Amino acid sequence: MRAPVFWLISFFIITESGDGILGGNDDIETKRELIVNKKNHPGSVQEYELLLQVSYKDSKEKRDLKNLLKLLKPPSLWLHGPMEIVRAKATTYCGNRNGVLRCTCEDGYTWFPPSCLDPQKCHLHMAESPQSCDCHPNNLTQSVNFCERTKVWGTFKINERFTKDLWNSSSAIYSKYTTGIEIQLKEAYKSIQGFESVRVTQFRDGNIIAGYEVVGSSSASDLLSAMEQVAGKAQAGLRKLFPLEDDSFRIFGEVQCNSIFFGFGFNKDEYTLPCSRGYTGNITAKCQPFGWQVIRETCVLSQLEELKKNFSVFAGNATEAAMSSLVQNLSVVIRQNPSTTAGNLASVVSILGNVSSLSLASHFRVSNSTMEDVINIADHILNSASVNNWTILLQEEKHASSQLLETLENISVLVPPTALPLNFSREFINWKGIPVSESQHKLGYNYQTELFPPNTSTPISGRVIIGSDQFQRSLPETIISMASLTLGNILPFTKTRNDHVNGPVISTLIQNYSVNEIFLIFSKIDSNLSQPHCVFWDFSHLQWDDAGCHLVNETPDMVMCRCTHLTSFSMLMSPFVPPAITPVVKWITFVGLGLSIGSLILCLIIEALFWKQVKKSQTSHTRHICMVNIALCLVIADVWFIIAANVKATVNPSGICIAAVFLTHFFYLSLFFWMLMVGILLAYRIVFVFHHMAISLMMAVGFCLGYGCPLIISVITIAVTEPSNGYRRKDSCWLNWSRGSKPLLALAVPALTIVTVNLVVVLLVLTKLWRPAVGERLSQDNQATVVRVGKSLLILTPLLGLTWGFGIGTMVDSQNVAWHVIFALLNASQGFFILCFGMLLDSKLRQLLFNKLSPLNSWKQTSKQNSSDLSAKPKGTKFFNALQHKGHGQGSCEFHDNTQPGTAKDNSLWCESSAWRW
Repeated sequence: MRAPVFWLISFFIITESGDGILGGNDDIETKRELIVNKKNHPGSVQEYELLLQVSYKDSKEKRDLKNLLKLLKPPSLWLHGPMEIVRAKATTYCGNRNGVLRCTCEDGYTWFPPSCLDPQKCHLHMAESPQSCDCHPNNLTQSVNFCERTKVWGTFKINERFTKDLWNSSSAIYSKYTTGIEIQLKEAYKSIQGFESVRVTQFRDGNIIAGYEVVGSSSASDLLSAMEQVAGKAQAGLRKLFPLEDDSFRIFGEVQCNSIFFGFGFNKDEYTLPCSRGYTGNITAKCQPFGWQVIRETCVLSQLEELKKNFSVFAGNATEAAMSSLVQNLSVVIRQNPSTTAGNLASVVSILGNVSSLSLASHFRVSNSTMEDVINIADHILNSASVNNWTILLQEEKHASSQLLETLENISVLVPPTALPLNFSREFINWKGIPVSESQHKLGYNYQTELFPPNTSTPISGRVIIGSDQFQRSLPETIISMASLTLGNILPFTKTRNDHVNGPVISTLIQNYSVNEIFLIFSKIDSNLSQPHCVFWDFSHLQWDDAGCHLVNETPDMVMCRCTHLTSFSMLMSPFVPPAITPVVKWITFVGLGLSIGSLILCLIIEALFWKQVKKSQTSHTRHICMVNIALCLVIADVWFIIAANVKATVNPSGICIAAVFLTHFFYLSLFFWMLMVGILLAYRIVFVFHHMAISLMMAVGFCLGYGCPLIISVITIAVTEPSNGYRRKDSCWLNWSRGSKPLLALAVPALTIVTVNLVVVLLVLTKLWRPAVGERLSQDNQATVVRVGKSLLILTPLLGLTWGFGIGTMVDSQNVAWHVIFALLNASQGFFILCFGMLLDSKLRQLLFNKLSPLNSWKQTSKQNSSDLSAKPKGTKFFNALQHKGHGQGSCEFHDNTQPGTAKDNSLWCESSAWRW
């Protein structure tokens, strides 16, 4: 039989000068565990395990306390009958280090992961040697997981009907089973070296499944081995008392989960227990890698159940006084029983919801005292410490938090103007109501509040401003505003799962009145988050929405929003582009896009001018077809990107925005798939030098890959995500990233996959290039190789889209400024790089351009020049001559097209140094 821990601690506080609480400023704390053995009559033994917390200041006091434990005698008036202390152990000692309580184990004892002391307030450092336990020093009176000896666990099944009394430690049947089991197991294990104690820890449904725990001073392997050797003796002893099921007796050296309340268990085990005394309902926990995790809980205080029954009794003929009395009683019950369970939360929300509905239907008024009771109740259930219980509740009742907010609003508007002004400022909610007067015509309305997040002294402010121009018509009776930080943590995210409420939730109510403009100012809880969205809570769809709300201004610490309706507002922020560099990135983007578009148009003009000359051979023909399609797709994609950036996302209907998103998505995908085609053809020419493929087949593959695949991906993306309004972002015309479907992945995944494939192709090219060209001297190998590799990288990087690989950095480390700047700089200007390195480094195109531009300079030549002088190079062509000379120098990458078909070198690579050409 186990005595209540709080009683035992109280007893020893009296006998030990009242020092029994962990967490003194400088003292060193220790935990004493006493096992008291009382003999009532032969064969019947009751043991009490007493847990004592005492303090000492130095090693001498510590030794004195240990000696004192050895000399302790049981009090003569405590229990009737003879009694003796059979064992006293000092197991755990703690010290205050910089405001953190660090606890370690005495020699011979150890922690049993995953938790130590109080699982909610302490953290076990398993990697350290010896393992230590760090705790918040406040309120550790519920500590249960102290350092202990080696533990081994066992289970067996009894073929008898399970009864819920086995979950009640004070019941006779519980005492019968635990006493019998412990006596028989102790008799079997007492001969084991190092054995100290055995204790029944749990009974589970399924006939009767009993679990017990053995503690010893030897190693776990030795204790487990010794217990296995006497397993037969233990089973024989148990069969004397109970019908044991065959092959059900098992012993374990390790368990994944272990706690006093749920006992021990293994991965994914689920265990349901009745709630503690004074509560109705059950609590279900699941064994997770980090310990028992509560997944369902319906523990409701008995007094709350009584209030719910009372409401149903007088609901038919309720009065205002009865409603006020019910709310007052509810406030008293909560104040007297401060513990908050998920079941209690559900009951409170249900009772308040019933009060609200009945009061609205009956046109009851709410007095100032009743409103104060409601706010006190709300402050209690909105305590930041209850967020975990809200999480458990919302798994079963998804609308509970929305119902609470709606209930508070409905009750608030029932306060008559004669009861106002009222202002209730609590720790977790602020409420203010004013009667509207003629001053609103001149001053408008201004509401301001400050709330403090947990464990911080920096306030989070919220402000509501309604201009005087909004009150030029007939005035409303009242204006009610309230704010809470906890509501932002418990109102669910059904659409924008990656967003966070980064400020207070503010609700402003003006009954039977509409406004055209309201400004809200929020200070940020986390200033590192960016991309704010001004949103309101939509009770109809039970989600955050931004319709009618727009961002006005943002600073590092504050966000201003403008909305055109009244409801509950907040701001959502996502970890994307840091706001400090947004102007820089935008400037780089649009300058780069302008340069890129101009360069691509020039590329297309050059291709059109010399198309007949460049398509004479199959390889040159396929290369330039790919170049034309890459330039065409990129210029169209860039144009639509600019259009999308200048379309207001909030314009209704949003057809232009959706069209811009779709076309931008499609043409950027086409760009990537044509770059993939370039990579495939390049790899094909390197690997299969003498193999020929019909140009018609090449082009069929190219156009299917370049336009067919992007079309399929784009159509599927919009078809799947647009019906749920998840296709585009709310604040801009671009693919959404915040919704559950994440349509932006339909661009990111294909793009990064293609970049990876093309990177492999580039590595293949560089491997081929890493050899000297034919005819080069050995002394020039290094220099020639560096030139070949450098030129190839300059040409292939923009053509194969390798710079888009920096997009991984912007997604993984979104707060790093460098990733965003590099990504914008390289990819916005991709068209310019294609012109410079993809076309102007082509010796054939340079020669054609030189020949085309030569006649333009003929006006400088005199009319008397003879025919031999006409072949001289004019000064205006020096730039192209230089490029031409560089193009024909050592290590250049030249394609040789033999004019005689069928020869060995027809449409093939001339040397390894030209491996980038195909």
